[in-house]
Amino acid sequence: MTTISIATLGCKVNQFESEALMDTLKQKGYALAPFEEGADITIINTCTVTHRADFQSRQLIRRALRSNPKSMIIVTGCYSQVDPNAFLKMKGVRYILGNREKNQIPDLLSLMQRDEFPKVQVGNIQKESLFSEIPLHSFHRHTRAFLKIQDGCDGRCSYCIVPYARGPSRSLPPERVLENLTTMKGKGFKEVVLTGIHLGAYGLDLHPPFPLKKLMGQLEKKETPDRIRLSSMEPGDFSQELISVLSQSRKICPHLHISIQSGDDEILKKMNRDYDRSFLSRLIQELHGRNPNLSIGADVIVGFPGETELNFSHTYELVESLPISYLHVFPFSRRKGTPASQAPQGVDEKEIRRRAEIMRALGKKKRQAYYQLFLNQELSVLVEDRKEKGTGRWKGLSRNYIPVLLNHQNGTNEYEDWVNQEWSVRVTELTEKSVIGKVVEK
Repeated sequence: MTTISIATLGCKVNQFESEALMDTLKQKGYALAPFEEGADITIINTCTVTHRADFQSRQLIRRALRSNPKSMIIVTGCYSQVDPNAFLKMKGVRYILGNREKNQIPDLLSLMQRDEFPKVQVGNIQKESLFSEIPLHSFHRHTRAFLKIQDGCDGRCSYCIVPYARGPSRSLPPERVLENLTTMKGKGFKEVVLTGIHLGAYGLDLHPPFPLKKLMGQLEKKETPDRIRLSSMEPGDFSQELISVLSQSRKICPHLHISIQSGDDEILKKMNRDYDRSFLSRLIQELHGRNPNLSIGADVIVGFPGETELNFSHTYELVESLPISYLHVFPFSRRKGTPASQAPQGVDEKEIRRRAEIMRALGKKKRQAYYQLFLNQELSVLVEDRKEKGTGRWKGLSRNYIPVLLNHQNGTNEYEDWVNQEWSVRVTELTEKSVIGKVVEK
């Protein structure tokens, strides 16, 4: 039996697409193998959001060849979509496919194995107008799954390569979203994360439009999993109607991740973002006011061209003042083909690293302050099928996105029977990246 391994970099959309590929390949009779073991065929699903992502993609190819020098390497994803030439001279790369062709890999493999397929197959993703649905019958996680409901982006932030890699915004029809969620509930998934490249633009391309706020209202009434989580959102996507739906929902988890990117008006304008710092402040304060337990994560870019120490301090001060729970900090990375790649006044690399460390330290402080709110309080925790290395504690995730480690009781490991169940857990201790708690009741 031919073995296949898939290595994935990047966002939850990429992760979902790799899961769907694995599922289809398994249905077709291929044997899935861990990446480290080396397989007959290796698929690298790449990311290109930063220079580091590009480097990691190339690194994965070299690792795959070390594991099995005879492996047939197929490179796909965002990096191969925007820069297929980057892989032409790389040793061992047999095929280079774009994002549109990614979904067709299971049907193309027989041609590839017979050398009856062109080495480079990268279509014009900008001409895509319909959402390409990938069937997904299973998921390697037993408790939480992803569901891609939107792809592409119509925005043109000056630093971002993603629209060039993913094409225009397009959405999975609402009836198919609900059918997929119903199926996932039937398969035992207690939580599903709805993902997209620009999730807040969901449904705006449909005829007639079916915006995200309407979809959220629908899934509340249908036979869908008890926990629905949204992936990253843009600040401008939060209408008053959507905020009301989210704050009143019984199913949508009280956790939002918002791409704020900067807290300085001058830099936001250069980034081509459609809001200012006062809008960000009002939005986050309102979201927190609707639900004080809400976890609000944020993406921040530091070192954008022309960012002065004053600009940076404005971002730091804004984030520090707001009820943000954690940060994802990204040093600015020039992406060829974007307007920002041509911008002068680049910030020194050493200075960019310094600012990133300062913001990350603030993120840690924010995370601890948020966790502190729940010490000796109860959280609703979904126990996952994985343990912490070293201690052997079972891991879980609260509805408001706090990683929870479960204390053993009476020296036993009885939580094994509680996997994929939601429990009330009293928080007894805090760690740097999680909390520790004791199950109170189911």
